[in-house]
Amino acid sequence: MTPTRRQLMTTALTLGALHLFPGMSAAQARRLVFATFTGSWEEAHAAVLVPAFRKANNNAEITLDPMLSVDQIAKVKAALQNPPIDVMLHDPGPALQAIEQGLVEPFPVAQSAHYKDLIKDAQDDMGPAPFFQVVGITYNPDKIKTPPTSWTDIWKPEFKGRVGITNLNSTLGTGWLVEIARMRGGSEANVEAGFKAIEELKPNLAAVAANPGQLATLYQQGQIDIGPGNFNAIQILKARGVPVEFVAPKEGAIAFKTTIHIVKNSPNKELAAKLIDASLSPEVQKVLMDAPYLIVPTNTKVAIGGEVAKLLAKNHEEMKKKFVFQDWRKINEQRAQWIDRFNREIKI
Repeated sequence: MTPTRRQLMTTALTLGALHLFPGMSAAQARRLVFATFTGSWEEAHAAVLVPAFRKANNNAEITLDPMLSVDQIAKVKAALQNPPIDVMLHDPGPALQAIEQGLVEPFPVAQSAHYKDLIKDAQDDMGPAPFFQVVGITYNPDKIKTPPTSWTDIWKPEFKGRVGITNLNSTLGTGWLVEIARMRGGSEANVEAGFKAIEELKPNLAAVAANPGQLATLYQQGQIDIGPGNFNAIQILKARGVPVEFVAPKEGAIAFKTTIHIVKNSPNKELAAKLIDASLSPEVQKVLMDAPYLIVPTNTKVAIGGEVAKLLAKNHEEMKKKFVFQDWRKINEQRAQWIDRFNREIKI
């Protein structure tokens, strides 16, 4: 395999450090590598988390390597004895896979200044959750004058050719399928009713996006006007002037954890743990809760405010009542088959 430009540069920097400091090992010379998500997540972490981490750790060198969870897992599996990543970020499905496949190590809870302050649902010593992601209804207020209130509104005849969804490779897509199935009597173990519902939705479908980022682009281009969407991604679009609004449906907004993990055999375990602890801190979470990032915090020392309080929940206790949490361990058992079926059957 031909090395990438980034790999060549990293090797050169490591060799240079070893030359300048002969007593330093290769592991000590390599900067910390954090595999974050692409798009708004990379922007948020570059602007807020990385500076906070560096300030607290003598300007420690860190590289953001944005990629999807599936690519993070593939990279680590391919080089588990000498992983090119030190810290991974995952939605619940991939997080469970990474843990079950032995790709991550426990977070040192006893050494953390902030773990104890997280809400219970965010506490997991194999990878705590700095944030929640929340899925509700996205719509264009310029085209849709009466705000939707229920998931069932998306099936209304007036939205023919105006709905956008994502495929099941995304947590957004799979989570929405499970919720639609649940509303029709199904569950995480049985989504037949969800597939039937999407079949009935086909006249309304304008697009099936490959990922949430592509879905956002379709709103920007005016190709879709309504569908399921991630709260923080939609709020970022709104801040950029795109006519789009977010509604938590009366059935409850779907919520899932975004967890952060130390990669097994990382040569930078101590710094990795410090980066994770920085992500759990109220200082970082407070800034990321505010515009333009609007990420839902999990540290109970962060007072919920702004658009999060206005559109989702006024405090962490209210989150427990209003959010719909799903069993991703059960979902993972059949998710691969659902993805294959969706790709075969849901065409427009």
